[in-house]
Amino acid sequence: MPGFGLGLGLGLTWLGLVVLLPLAALILRSGGLGLDGWLRAVGDPRVIASLKVSFATAFIAAVVSLLAGALIAWVLERYRFSGRRLLDALVDLPFALPTAVAGITLAAIYDENGWVGQMLQPLGIKLVNNTTGIVIALIFIGLPFAVRTVQPVLEALGREQEEAAASLGASRLTTLRRVILPELLPALLTGFSLAFARGLGEFGSVIFIAGNLPMKTEIAPLLITIRLEEEGGVTAAIVLATLLLLMSFACLVAINAASALFAHGSRRDG
Repeated sequence: MPGFGLGLGLGLTWLGLVVLLPLAALILRSGGLGLDGWLRAVGDPRVIASLKVSFATAFIAAVVSLLAGALIAWVLERYRFSGRRLLDALVDLPFALPTAVAGITLAAIYDENGWVGQMLQPLGIKLVNNTTGIVIALIFIGLPFAVRTVQPVLEALGREQEEAAASLGASRLTTLRRVILPELLPALLTGFSLAFARGLGEFGSVIFIAGNLPMKTEIAPLLITIRLEEEGGVTAAIVLATLLLLMSFACLVAINAASALFAHGSRRDG
């Protein structure tokens, strides 16, 4: 292709400058801390607790976002109803909304004096200042990723394969399991990985609803900020940031590998 070499060179240059160079600098800086610095930072119970909270809440939120996002994408593509275009536009709202605004809004709604919180308070259900609030915030910002990755696949899939399966006597459940899900599985895994990665790095919308209690609701990105503001806490912040980076990268590689494996198996079966 004409211009392929130039385009590839420019693309790799920008990728290296914008993405790879900062990540490499972080890893090199953390590698220079020595074994003692790593052991002190990794052995901190507060660091371990923050990583557990971040990964657990991001995983739960990604699963919920995936299920709800797939359902919303199905409704938007398979049905025509009044207000469909408005609903389709509202899906992208978390993309454009500043995370701080999202956090304040969610806290105001689910707080004990909020619209939803005051109805749940007599039942003993509290959604703010706990991990449930973190999951709610992460679902809010992760849902659009799941919808927008599944929706184009449903649009390309069309109804022909479903109608062909029905004409051959397949039930709706069999059609869903044998025809639709194999085609959607790579997109579902991609949507999950995007929502999961977004949840791991989310900061603004979480701090307003989580309560930020050390060892309980403190997420890793917040602890990194706290460590940077402390005197002599740069080392711990660098180690924690590197740990979060490596663990996130490992999870995303595993999810993408599984997506590629399922996509290859689907093409082979086809």
